[in-house]
Amino acid sequence: MDWNGWHDEYDRPGSRLARRLAVVQERVRAALDAAPGGPVRVISMCAGQGRDVIPVLAGHPRRADVRARLVELDPRNCEVARAAAAAHGLDQVEVVAGDAALTGGYAGLAPAGLVLACGIFGNVTDEDVRRTIGFFPRLCASGGRVIWTRHREEPDLVPRMCGWFEEDGFELEWVSEPGAGYGVGVHRFTGTPLPLEGTERMFRFVGYDRLR
Repeated sequence: MDWNGWHDEYDRPGSRLARRLAVVQERVRAALDAAPGGPVRVISMCAGQGRDVIPVLAGHPRRADVRARLVELDPRNCEVARAAAAAHGLDQVEVVAGDAALTGGYAGLAPAGLVLACGIFGNVTDEDVRRTIGFFPRLCASGGRVIWTRHREEPDLVPRMCGWFEEDGFELEWVSEPGAGYGVGVHRFTGTPLPLEGTERMFRFVGYDRLR
């Protein structure tokens, strides 16, 4: 899969990815609005070109409060994200070229007030979806939010995912309608963060095309 070229779909008006992106950005904006005063830490896993985060921060009144780490494996996407952050003067946005599945990449920033897991859950096995959700109490601060995406094709895993989040101390704040053509959800962590120690693998990226 060419994950750099994959982003071209975002630029096609009315496409599924363009519509999903608009919703994710709206939810990122709302999460920043709702965050308590003071510094806000943001983690973006499999961040791609940073489109979920950077355009929102660029115009948000709390941009100076945010310290963000975007982890992305494709070096071309990393360069695009770095250039976008620099163009908007977001020097507190760190773009890391690395495997977003490894917990060690978030050391020093977790637990965060906002964790984004967009573009992951449709590309890994159901077992790894469950496993990854189980790591969010280590990545997310108490009262913080996880914004995630997952397609709603049958068999629709989203209801089970919401159950898994609940088992791990999260409450559902918002989820898109099944007929939207995509799935976006927001869960708020009501528990106490667990330590993030060492490096563990949360998931293995398989790819949507192979899973189908």
